Amino acid sequence: MPGPATGAPPLSLNPEQRAAVHYLGGPLLVLAGAGSGKTRVITEKIAELLRSGHQAERIAAITFTNKAAREMRERVGKLISKDAAEKLLVCTFHALGLRFLSIEHAAAGLRRGFTVLDADDSFAILKDLSPKAQKNDYYDLMRQLVGRAKDEGLTPDEALAAARSPRELQAAELYQAYQKRLHTFNAVDFDDLIAIPDRLLRENEELRLRWRERLSYLLVDEYQDTNRTQYRLLKELVGPRGGFTAVGDDDQSIYAWRGANPENLNTLTVDFPNLKVIKLEQNYRCSGRILRCANAVIGNNPHLFEKRLWSAHGDGEPIRILNCRDDTHEAERIAAEIVFRRDQQKAPWSDFSILYRGNHQARALEQALRLARVPYHLSGGQAFFDRAEIRDVLAYLRLIANPDDDAAFLRAVQVPKREIGTITLEKLATLAGSKNLSMLKAAESVEVQKQLAARPGSQVAEFAQLFRHWREAGSRMGAGDLTALVLQESGYAQHLMAGLKDPEARARRDENLQELVRFLREADKGKDGLSTLTNQLALINFSDRDDPGNAVRLSTLHAAKGLEFRHVWLVGVEDGTLPHHGAIEEGRLDEERRLFYVGITRAKDTLTISTSLQKKRFGEMERLKPSRFLRELPEADVRQEGDDPEKEAEEKRERSLSHFARIADLLK
Repeated sequence: MPGPATGAPPLSLNPEQRAAVHYLGGPLLVLAGAGSGKTRVITEKIAELLRSGHQAERIAAITFTNKAAREMRERVGKLISKDAAEKLLVCTFHALGLRFLSIEHAAAGLRRGFTVLDADDSFAILKDLSPKAQKNDYYDLMRQLVGRAKDEGLTPDEALAAARSPRELQAAELYQAYQKRLHTFNAVDFDDLIAIPDRLLRENEELRLRWRERLSYLLVDEYQDTNRTQYRLLKELVGPRGGFTAVGDDDQSIYAWRGANPENLNTLTVDFPNLKVIKLEQNYRCSGRILRCANAVIGNNPHLFEKRLWSAHGDGEPIRILNCRDDTHEAERIAAEIVFRRDQQKAPWSDFSILYRGNHQARALEQALRLARVPYHLSGGQAFFDRAEIRDVLAYLRLIANPDDDAAFLRAVQVPKREIGTITLEKLATLAGSKNLSMLKAAESVEVQKQLAARPGSQVAEFAQLFRHWREAGSRMGAGDLTALVLQESGYAQHLMAGLKDPEARARRDENLQELVRFLREADKGKDGLSTLTNQLALINFSDRDDPGNAVRLSTLHAAKGLEFRHVWLVGVEDGTLPHHGAIEEGRLDEERRLFYVGITRAKDTLTISTSLQKKRFGEMERLKPSRFLRELPEADVRQEGDDPEKEAEEKRERSLSHFARIADLLK
């Protein structure tokens, strides 16, 4: 263990932040409230670790999105030398798992060049393995149950023994067949990226000691979002010495639906009895009124560690509550308010955000903003790497990197069409299985080709020859240039353009393909190899390339965590929506309250909360009640409609004048 820290962090850090940066004597939990500067603490602590003698290559900072990792890496790069910044490991949990498996692939039973399958690939395999056709909801449930078994550290045999219901039994049986298929493909899925390293570290002492030596200190951001497997992986990596800093906020734990386990905060205190806890309670984002409302709401949840945010900012404006007739009226009012405030303050559109509980709530808002000619960006729309043409081309690249990737083979061989039909593919799969070969390797076999009908057999041989050629080309050119070559020689680009009659659609698709080539040329500068690159692409969170520009941000509350805006509208705050009706029926209000808290604390200067009296549901109007959470707001900091008629009348006149002026400008 290095000696005590030397030097001092910048004076701009507050006392609690400085204490968190300085403390290197053991395991540390930093309870970082919303807007309390947690990223600053992590980046400054990395610099402090380097000053105290830790080697950069033995420090890992782990977070949950590539975007957050990239931003953290950029901020750290401004504090330390370029050489140290390049050696530092700043990544997501899944990227750490990928690095582990790339190094320890033999121990994991994998060959070099293994593939990381995405959710669609996993879905397709489970569907193929199911004994009879089912609805898509069934396969989604099977995938969730298989993922849960991996999250709990269960092998297929253990999952089978633990099954208690018919559905769990079906999932366990599918889990066994699914893992065999992955082994045949020389592939892993997202859950395996955490589950396999966790299992290997628990079972293999030599491996465990080697990785504890490799990583001397871990920093984990958004710790409240870790699941069971991620926590176990962290515990195995740091060992009893506990060289780590976990930074999190139990009040912002809103991802239980995808496996996050806020109880991991409690588990830390049990597994590491000498854990030091430091609370960051000074908020640098919100006005005083907004913080008082946030504290009042979240104070109704149980807490292991009590904390109360405070701010040196002034009180600011009261939180406004709008009562609207329905969601259309609600959307129209908010669009008008945003136009008025933007014109009044000459502020950029990006200062404004509208947040909601579910994606379906965006429709009325989009229509109102379009009518008001307000530029907006919808978070969570179709992302670049989720577009069909991008996924098609990536299937080609995956298959070049890993000839055993049957999922990629089945996608690539069918775009463009090559006179290789379903019957031929089924026969090829059967022959491949009988010879214990992947489908591409079977396609390369002259013996297999002879057992296929003449015309499709020659097409299969031609397809296999293309991949031999591209693998050879890939040994002497970068990923971007190889992609350009594949687009040209596969006929894919021509196939894509031929299927589109609209010139604008053709231009968009072509630009997407060219953007992929540019992106891969830039990403391949590290010369890590095509297989590493395609696996890294599989880990990209689609929002990582989500650049809203100067536009009003429309976002779900889940997607808004980590963001901040000067002016926020929180819409649809009714019982049944927020909190969600399922949470009300099942008594799960704590996480819904945390979601409301997250929404409140996105606002810096002003917060407007809106409710509707009714909405259409299944073709009929349904009466609504304001959310029970609104009763938890302190009355002194809230302004309901009707509280100040004179002020509201003046605001209405100002909005009308602004509206007419805007119409006049449009007519000009």
